[in-house]
Amino acid sequence: MQKRVLGKSGLEVSAVGYGCMGLNFGYGAALGKTDSIAMVRAAFERGVTFFDTAEVYGPFINEEVVGEALAPVRAQVVIATKFGFDLSPDRDPRGLKGRPGVNSRPAHIREAVEGSLKRLRTDRIDLLYQHRVDPNVPMEDVAGAVKELIQAGKVKHFGLSEAGVKNIRRAHAVQPVAALQSEYSLWWREPEEAILPVLEELGIGFVPFSPLGKGFLTGAMSKDTELAAGDFRSTIPRFSPQARAANQALVDGLAAVAARKGVTAAQIALAWVMAQKPWIVPIPGTTKLPRLEENLKAADIVLTAEDLTDIENRLGGIAVQGHRYPETAQSLIDR
Repeated sequence: MQKRVLGKSGLEVSAVGYGCMGLNFGYGAALGKTDSIAMVRAAFERGVTFFDTAEVYGPFINEEVVGEALAPVRAQVVIATKFGFDLSPDRDPRGLKGRPGVNSRPAHIREAVEGSLKRLRTDRIDLLYQHRVDPNVPMEDVAGAVKELIQAGKVKHFGLSEAGVKNIRRAHAVQPVAALQSEYSLWWREPEEAILPVLEELGIGFVPFSPLGKGFLTGAMSKDTELAAGDFRSTIPRFSPQARAANQALVDGLAAVAARKGVTAAQIALAWVMAQKPWIVPIPGTTKLPRLEENLKAADIVLTAEDLTDIENRLGGIAVQGHRYPETAQSLIDR
């Protein structure tokens, strides 16, 4: 597996990471613990050194799985986790129903990190993200709290997730930000407008989640696909049957490029993301070993200038239909 460095942080990771969330959170029926641990270890055995989790995934279960799976190889991997949601029983942290809750008060950050360290079976977190910007806590206070954790040796690098330009700059002025994690793919290209330029300016790496459009860009879904009970995509406007039908043109164009290259649509989608900047590291997730192997092979695909032009000509003018989050969760996105 090729390696990449996240911006100017010096943090070197595999060119494709592994997003662990879907093992037991968000996409319907969860894998059992044994199978989840096996998937994480399979990713490592195939060259992945960058694993992404969060306390909210489960909550807590995902970190426990990642911690147990990677304990034997802890020195060889980079583990990223996140703080910042209010996990009290009366709140829905994802914002899929009712009132979403965030909490990035410094005391809560310290408490969250202690919990994550225990669940991850480690003495340090390699990359600690604020999961969502908390409008009630100044970013300087958040960055300052993480800076203290870095000075204490409990955290190695600071990251942000779904933060806007203003808060990226405010955080970076207090504690250098190693990476921003936000959605980015061929069907969500908004980061190109303002986010990618500021990341390049400041030397911050970019870690796109959902680089396969939450599975849609693989071509495995259609307007008739029935989502399983508990699959959070059923709450997303972009995954309504009508939106999926309208967005099929994107998948068809991607499939045409993949057929010409003799690879899969998923591999082209991932290779395209990686081709945008050398400091971009996508973190696709899967619960299936063949899909894991397929995703990792994308790191070996070289897209020529002609390929990128072809992709742009086929897909660049397609207007994707539907918001990427339900209204309540959309309110958590920093601008």
